[in-house]
Amino acid sequence: MDLEKHCKEVEMAFERIEKALSDRDVLADQGRYRETAIKHRELGRVVLKWREYSKTLSAAADARALLQDPDPEMAQMARAELEQAQERLPDLERELSLLLLPADPLDEKNTVVEIRAGTGGEEAALFAGDLFRMYARYAERMGWKIEMLSANETELGGFKEVIFGVTGDRVYSRMKFESGTHRVQRVPATEAQGRIHTSAITVAVLPEAEDVDVEIKPEEIRVDVYRSSGHGGQSVNTTDSAVRVTHLPTGLVVTCQDEKSQHKNRAKALKVLRSRLYDAQVQRQREQESAARREQVGTGDRSGRIRTYNFPQNRVTDHRIGLTLYRLEQTLEGDMDEIVSALIQDEQSRKLEAIGETKVEE
Repeated sequence: MDLEKHCKEVEMAFERIEKALSDRDVLADQGRYRETAIKHRELGRVVLKWREYSKTLSAAADARALLQDPDPEMAQMARAELEQAQERLPDLERELSLLLLPADPLDEKNTVVEIRAGTGGEEAALFAGDLFRMYARYAERMGWKIEMLSANETELGGFKEVIFGVTGDRVYSRMKFESGTHRVQRVPATEAQGRIHTSAITVAVLPEAEDVDVEIKPEEIRVDVYRSSGHGGQSVNTTDSAVRVTHLPTGLVVTCQDEKSQHKNRAKALKVLRSRLYDAQVQRQREQESAARREQVGTGDRSGRIRTYNFPQNRVTDHRIGLTLYRLEQTLEGDMDEIVSALIQDEQSRKLEAIGETKVEE
């Protein structure tokens, strides 16, 4: 990447957009003005960092020119300024490179999160409940909102499956790293001999699809309605409010019975279906791009074990980046920032490496 050339191009684009913000035609069109303002804000972050970088480069050049000054005090001051500038430049260069990375358009989206109990029976279902509460608390810390879309509870308060939506600022950019298999190691409450059991659940984080992302034609779905029932077969209500939506071209099936209104259950089921279809579309596209460019960042592989929660050792280990924290309780209370920030940093580093490899190949 030619950093200087790229930044100067961004700066010129920023100045053009800045002028456009005062254009009468743009001001008269709210949608166009909003898009222009967002672009102005995005480019502005790059321009501010570029100007700081340029200023530091100039300061280093000025200080270097004064190193041979006959005045010893002036020369000493120049050396100190040069050292300070040279120490700051690598950090500024990395910050600039990160800002110039191609943005993932999905990062701005809300999400639909699906948690399913895997191996481990009731213990896995209880852990699914623990993770749901962890994400709910994390969402609260981030100022996001949770909407329950579907839940299949067990007698002991766990979940065989729970699906919920998360809305807020750049939700997908932070939640996407949770997709995969989560493993728990602990002594179940029902274990009389105190033996540690290992259970697993799967998490899928889907970018929430809007109507413009995925079109579902009426003739492509079959909607069945039936009477809702709770765990153990007990009746929840006496009306046919539960909804099962089948997407005929793919065979995908989504059920929802949380609401007493058939209309609301249908809307929630379609929301989940649309997000599943959109996610499948995104994954196909990324696999094609990956094969074409050897770019493996953000492929969203959900097949492998990503994290282990070890209760006896109060330990959380993220296997993708080799991060181990001995603060399991705080993590389950929604204090996930250290893990998520480390995963974001790892993703950014791999993207920078991929750009460097592409440049060498060219």
